[in-house]
Amino acid sequence: MQRHRVVVIGAGFGGLFAIKALKKADVDITLINGTAYHLFQPLLYQVATGILSQGEIAPPIREVLKRQDNVDVRLGWASHIDVEKKIVSVEGPGVDYEVPYDTLIVAAGAAQSYFGHDQFADHAPGMKNIDDALELRARIFGAFEIADLQTDPEAIDRWLTFVVVGAGPTGTEMAGQIAELAHRNLPGQYKHIDPRKARIILVDALPAVLNTFGDHLSTRALRQLHLLGVEVELNTRVVGVDATGIEVETERGHERIPSMTKVWAAGVSAPPLARKLADAAGAKVDRAGRVFVEPDLTVPGHPEIFVLGDMMNLDDEHGQLLPGVAQVAIQGGKYAAGTIKNRLAGKPAGKPFKYFDKGSLATISRFSAVASIWKLRLDGFPAWLIWVAVHLFYLVGFKNRVTAVMHWAISFLGRGRSERVATVQQAFARRAIHEYGDPFERAREEAAASDEASRLSEQH
Repeated sequence: MQRHRVVVIGAGFGGLFAIKALKKADVDITLINGTAYHLFQPLLYQVATGILSQGEIAPPIREVLKRQDNVDVRLGWASHIDVEKKIVSVEGPGVDYEVPYDTLIVAAGAAQSYFGHDQFADHAPGMKNIDDALELRARIFGAFEIADLQTDPEAIDRWLTFVVVGAGPTGTEMAGQIAELAHRNLPGQYKHIDPRKARIILVDALPAVLNTFGDHLSTRALRQLHLLGVEVELNTRVVGVDATGIEVETERGHERIPSMTKVWAAGVSAPPLARKLADAAGAKVDRAGRVFVEPDLTVPGHPEIFVLGDMMNLDDEHGQLLPGVAQVAIQGGKYAAGTIKNRLAGKPAGKPFKYFDKGSLATISRFSAVASIWKLRLDGFPAWLIWVAVHLFYLVGFKNRVTAVMHWAISFLGRGRSERVATVQQAFARRAIHEYGDPFERAREEAAASDEASRLSEQH
């Protein structure tokens, strides 16, 4: 008899933990993911600022799951879900295919939101994948190199001005690390510029940094950013981004900040797949494109489809929307796996999903962080130690933990950055791909044209 088929879309925290929880279940799992690696997204900013390599936060999926025999890993992007026939259509690199399912787990993560201004992405990359991090690494370190070649003081200032949009954890961490680069790691390495004169500007439309951490920790974080030399512009809304600067609306009025390097960390939305699924299943989505789900994380009317993590809209017992953080996805993945095992065993439905909040962490600079854990509020070095321990615990693979500790020692105890290599391709690939088009689609068209030319040549 054919075993129960579970298809998982997405190899993030939700998908990966669901798969691991089904290791001993009597099911066949097909994992569909757009990349061949599992991404530990909370440390992307350290790849962008030269602390860690991409391999340390993105282990290969096949290596992570090599001891789990009931998993088939397939590369591709889910493009359509037929909820009646229970088939997922997938666009792979140069090949399209379909995967049938009995139970579907959709955990495709989140996309960067530019609040209706997607054209900003060309000049202000987000922080959602390895490509973004490597592009930003090339832009950040490249800015210092190009500034060193300039003779016009205004051009030097423009290249040495870094603007980070969004004062949540990602933006705050990014601004803090760029400041450490400029003020601690790079001084003395350039003959014609002083990196310490770089301006790092953190912009947010809200009135506080790390606003979800509470007034106490928000104030401490703001103070630490000021000590690092970061200029924090709150109540400031971005209205334009181009190659050489950024336009903002502040309490002082309209202003332009000349800057060659911009980082976007201001918002997230569900990927387009969420709306496609909702349309196919007759479900609703919120303004950010997240699917409204039942208390058991399933799509209304379709108990065989689970939606996890950043793609779902679900309130907790207090009526508050569950946040888009790793722990929600991890706990959701384990819950979905438990529900599947109970169904296969003929057991009655369990209790609704209940999120256990383990707290929030954000690092500001070396030896300085903020931690909100239940009723405990910590900042400074104690919070930083907790941050290190938690991130090491969730890094996948013993080797990655060891190398991460080594690189942290180099960067935080010393003054080096072990991952400063940046290439022209990393810096300009986004623009080139936009102009060239989908490389796989181009390859298919060129192959088809070549075959047609060969066929016509043989006829003549």
